Amino acid sequence: METEFIYWRHPSIPGIKIEEVCGGEDKSGRLWREMAYQLYCENGKESYREIGHYHNGAPFLFGEESRISITHTDRFLAVATLPPTPEVDLAEFSRRAAVGIDAERADREQVLKVRDRFLSDEELKMIPADDLRANIIAWTAKEAAYKALFQEGIDFRKDIIIEKMPGVSPAVPIYDKKEFPEIIFGKARCLRGENREEEIDLTLFTYESEGNIVTLAYSPQCAKFSKKAV
Repeated sequence: METEFIYWRHPSIPGIKIEEVCGGEDKSGRLWREMAYQLYCENGKESYREIGHYHNGAPFLFGEESRISITHTDRFLAVATLPPTPEVDLAEFSRRAAVGIDAERADREQVLKVRDRFLSDEELKMIPADDLRANIIAWTAKEAAYKALFQEGIDFRKDIIIEKMPGVSPAVPIYDKKEFPEIIFGKARCLRGENREEEIDLTLFTYESEGNIVTLAYSPQCAKFSKKAV
């Protein structure tokens, strides 16, 4: 019996549009990804969307002036989108269009075995070795920051430093404040440029969806949506 794919578009607390595709449990691997991407492309508000990639592999939408970032795990696809920024070249890094998204299964224990490959010495002290959830948040934060930086050759241990870990917040602006008494944003200090001479501060925001930890990394100066515009 075939299972349906589910498409969900929603605003986020940071003001970044998130689109998710899940379901399709009878499909797997490349077929699942192809069908999920097709569903995403068919759900543009005005017309069909087509995804392309820059020389560094970063995705973009043909004919659009909005930065996007994409992540997928097993049977989960998420796309983060900023408002149009015609004033910047989307093929290059700009604080005005700096956003990255990454997701990882909340139960993926493999992350604990490789934590010393992506965490600095200070981060290893800050994040307990037996706290799977915290390590997965840190991993998705580093991956999301890497995508936001638009820079090849980034060293996760040296060039992306988590100064404050994000908490797990609600996915949408309307939420039960008894369940989430406060929103905890994280912070990462990053280095980019040919000689890593440029220091970039990124805000980190994490939520959970369909058994996945999802983290956004974005510049405080990036374009954002109002809640009604998404």
